[in-house]
Amino acid sequence: MSAQTDDLDLFGRRTAQRTSVLRALIDNGGFVGARTLYNALEARGSAVGLNTVYRTLAALVEAGRADVVHDGDGGRLFRYRPSTEHQHYLLCRACGLSAPVDSDAVETWAEHVARSSGFAEVEHTVELTGLCPQCRGS
Repeated sequence: MSAQTDDLDLFGRRTAQRTSVLRALIDNGGFVGARTLYNALEARGSAVGLNTVYRTLAALVEAGRADVVHDGDGGRLFRYRPSTEHQHYLLCRACGLSAPVDSDAVETWAEHVARSSGFAEVEHTVELTGLCPQCRGS
């Protein structure tokens, strides 16, 4: 088993279905919706239910092994995170291209706000969307 599929140990019992979902997410390489991932699994002949896809993706997010952003329609898109390090992305609203961005300033600001307010275990979401150079030119 690869180090990536060892991520399944972070949130419970390792099953063939969870392994299939994780492998499909890793193979996708970018952000993908749960239903799209489910359709890809179904096209491969994998016997994974849509609820299992949703539960596995949610568990990966909770374990810090998947990033989630919202698409233009309010849906959630998921991307495998190879490390537990928090990451932000710039996402093209037209084609879905994603690019990681340097977010040190955001992280510093969030830590400052948490400390100065006395809050603990503060989490944040920052979503940057726009049009990539290719879509902007179209």
